[in-house]
Amino acid sequence: MEINNIKFNKKYGQNFIFDTNLLNAIISDANLKKDDEVLEIGTGAGTLTKIIANNCKKVVSYEIDENLKEIIFENLKEINNAKIIFKDALKEDIKNIENNFENNYSIIANLPYYITTPLILKFIQETERVNTITIMIQKEVAERLVASCNSKDYSSITVLLNFYGDVKILRNVNRKMFIPMPSVDSAIVQIELKKKYECDEKMFSNIVRASFAMRRKTIYNNLLKFLNLSKEKILKMLETCKIQPQQRAESLTIQNYVDLTKSYFDIISHKSKF
Repeated sequence: MEINNIKFNKKYGQNFIFDTNLLNAIISDANLKKDDEVLEIGTGAGTLTKIIANNCKKVVSYEIDENLKEIIFENLKEINNAKIIFKDALKEDIKNIENNFENNYSIIANLPYYITTPLILKFIQETERVNTITIMIQKEVAERLVASCNSKDYSSITVLLNFYGDVKILRNVNRKMFIPMPSVDSAIVQIELKKKYECDEKMFSNIVRASFAMRRKTIYNNLLKFLNLSKEKILKMLETCKIQPQQRAESLTIQNYVDLTKSYFDIISHKSKF
């Protein structure tokens, strides 16, 4: 990087890893097989890309910073199963991304902190072709993703991710492992996508977001504000799901939110008395 006069771009939240042991640990955590196809988000200097490529059939890596082209191509010059695309994966149409893969694929990424939530949601909500997502993210965010019901870290993103699959923290990573060193520690998180619940996904997401919109408000007040239903219908929804109106969003389980979603459709389709 010094030879090519590469500067770290704060706008893109760039923090690179060069420690080979840690890079190999990420691959081990992802449990890659030789016939797997992998989407990497954030090529960086290509160090993780190279190790991924050596352990799978094919890796397609998206990088937003074209200033890194020279060092990426230098690091990957002996690799023939890696494709680098210089675009913003967050803005790229999911169909364009998936045209690069023959089969289902896995995602591995050292994500800039500022795109963690929107990028994860993009892939869990817009496709059914992803097997697992193994990502390095801010430790504080990782703890939120695996938080338990009734805890301060339990939030809408906790509910949404665990609706789509099983989420676990695989290992913590000290901030000193990055160049430049960020101000916080990180963690490697894996999301194994699987169908666990049956309900309308879009409405489920709307109800979860509405419920957590104002954390200090009760579930009744939040749903009343954000759903286009009368007081009577909101109370009937809660009663049907055996949820007390004075409860708050963090006290509800994922199953509670699934039940609320189903109850919502019963209400609007007039299956209920209200």
